[in-house]
Amino acid sequence: MKPTTAFKDKTLMITGGTGSFGSTVLKHFMGTEIGEIRIFSRDEKKQDDMRHRLQEKSPELAGKVRFFIGDVRDLQSVRDAMHGVDYIFHAAALKQVPSCEFFPMEAVRTNVLGTDNVLHAAIAEGVERVVCLSTDKAAYPINAMGKSKAMMESIIYANARNGAGRTTICCTRYGNVMCSRGSVIPLFIDRIRKGEPLTVTDPNMTRFLMNLDEAVDLVQFAFEHANPGDLFIQKAPASTIGDLAEAVQEVFGRVGTQVIGTRHGEKLYETLMTCEERLRAEDMGEYFRVACDSRDLNYDKFVVNGDVKTMADEAYTSHNTHRLDIAGTVEKIKTAEYVQLAMEGREYEAVQ
Repeated sequence: MKPTTAFKDKTLMITGGTGSFGSTVLKHFMGTEIGEIRIFSRDEKKQDDMRHRLQEKSPELAGKVRFFIGDVRDLQSVRDAMHGVDYIFHAAALKQVPSCEFFPMEAVRTNVLGTDNVLHAAIAEGVERVVCLSTDKAAYPINAMGKSKAMMESIIYANARNGAGRTTICCTRYGNVMCSRGSVIPLFIDRIRKGEPLTVTDPNMTRFLMNLDEAVDLVQFAFEHANPGDLFIQKAPASTIGDLAEAVQEVFGRVGTQVIGTRHGEKLYETLMTCEERLRAEDMGEYFRVACDSRDLNYDKFVVNGDVKTMADEAYTSHNTHRLDIAGTVEKIKTAEYVQLAMEGREYEAVQ
């Protein structure tokens, strides 16, 4: 999906912008007529690396990108970076399930309080649109990361519902993004290169699969179509972890697998849309839109004619979505740029 003319001469801020998502946004947007892209993050080393790659690869476009050191946990640093911003993609988060299990308050400070800071700053600064990135782990959460993301979503909907002035706030939710920071495919490839067996938590575990380009497409679709408080979900195929390990070995060589058992807070399958959300979901082709429940606390004025239905018959999960076999999983992982470069023996660089 190509960035629309809505971005012409506009300023886009990406929180957590040195991560995999932010790097892919740069790849999509750098050659367009966008006015400025602001990378907001707390890691000066990653910012310096990204700056040098931009200057090396795209010196004629590098001037469009500005870097801001700050932390979403610090409201003032967020506001300082937001003057003159038109749009925000909010991607800053703690994402690793096991680390959030051991340090749950860190997840709260970044994912919950950090999002509240971003949204309040955006409203105060008159930002036009904010698209927040969530995760399948926020649906029926069982781990600290998912719970913090579920609270993040509640904050998004509350701000959208309670009146955000001229700021339209919406949310996207997606499953595993192949080859993003901390994901399993780069780990598998690294172990194959070292001649070590692939460590698999549970071969029957299922996960949604999408690539980074699809993640950016989802966010852009939400940007273009959102009403305040909308949640957007991409329809995605899934694979078992066992088949994913087999698929990576089909491409890079066989080293065998070793089952190590599930880690702290892991689910057997993931849910992208709950039964309750599915009841009010709109099918938009490649995506679902789940409208915000815009009722206020005065429930007496809302009257339902006919039978009340609270939930759909089933959720949308990695167990009941389209299941890829090994051959299909091979084709899917080959859509990831990281895998394409690894097949050529080249190293992945976040900014091309």
